[in-house]
Order: sequence, then C-alpha cells, then structure tokens
Amino acid sequence: MDVPLHVCEARDPKGLYKLARAGFTGIDDPYEPPMSPEIVLRLDQGCNDSPSAMAEIVISYLEEKGYLEP
Repeated sequence: MDVPLHVCEARDPKGLYKLARAGFTGIDDPYEPPMSPEIVLRLDQGCNDSPSAMAEIVISYLEEKGYLEP
C-alpha cells in the first residue's frame, strides 16, 4: 500500500506512530518501496480507502492473473 504518512498516522489504532514521534524507532527510517511490486494500492490514485474496496482491487487482480477463480 502506498499511503501518505499523515494518513497512516490518522489510521493508527495502536498508537505506534504516536510512540515513534515520541522517540521510539521506526518513523524516521526511510521507506524503500519495492523495485517492481506485483500490485500497488495507492491512495492518491482515486482508490477508495475502505478496506473492502481495497480488498476488491486485490481480489480482482488475483483473478486476472489466474491465482483465483472468478
């Protein structure tokens, strides 16, 4: 998933980003996206951000590639 940091922080039910901002490790490490991912869910490309909408995108992709039967 390619989601802006501020969205990840807003959706953080465990408060891990808040802890990271308080000095715990993790948030200051650079994100290194995969060189050639099989699928990308990108919030800024009109992807509905609901879990069920994103799941539908993944399921459709898997069906198209023959990993799942339609």
